[in-house]
Amino acid sequence: MRLVIAQCTVDYVGRLTAHLPSARRLLLVKADGSVSIHADDRAYKPLNWMSPPCWTTENTEGPTPVWVVENKAGEQLRITLEDVEHDSVHELGVDPGLVKDGVEAHLQVLLAEHVELLGVGYTLVRREYMTAIGPVDLLCRDEQGRSVAVEVKRRGEIDGVEQLTRYLDLLNRDSLIAPVSGIFAAQQIKPQARTLATDRGIRCVTLDYDQMRGLDSDEYRLF
Repeated sequence: MRLVIAQCTVDYVGRLTAHLPSARRLLLVKADGSVSIHADDRAYKPLNWMSPPCWTTENTEGPTPVWVVENKAGEQLRITLEDVEHDSVHELGVDPGLVKDGVEAHLQVLLAEHVELLGVGYTLVRREYMTAIGPVDLLCRDEQGRSVAVEVKRRGEIDGVEQLTRYLDLLNRDSLIAPVSGIFAAQQIKPQARTLATDRGIRCVTLDYDQMRGLDSDEYRLF
């Protein structure tokens, strides 16, 4: 991971345009190529970002260095570095991923055993299907044999949708299983997370954990 603290301006050019005026900010460049710009507030949420797959070109020929981050759709994040205060690179290694609590882990096991509850004709390919950025909870096939990635949460929030989105970006580059759609499954799904998932073409499924624990094989229901 590369960490840069700099006085900078940021312009996003694509389907929409956005401008961040000059200010001191933290720039994160991750091993997957993603770039995000952070202020000293807003918790984890960046001011702007470019998700992978994307590529960064550093133009140092002019008086002020400019980073141009471009994705496959031709959208650009243009970062003008007016003054660089800190620039360092750190090797973080492979992250083991989030350790699920007991309920969340059990939900995953139950859903894997009764994956047909996601839809008629659904079958399980594998639990904990590994990607370069961590394991997808369930990789399934629908009634037409198409690949489906399922992220299982106890509480469905925006973070979970973003996590599944990153998995889908990677999985859809694998010609052996693409195209891959997504299902976000949780006991509770916050309205904001549901809206974001729907906007990204991800289907939401609400799980009744108590009912799933107590029912026999063909009596499970998802609401």
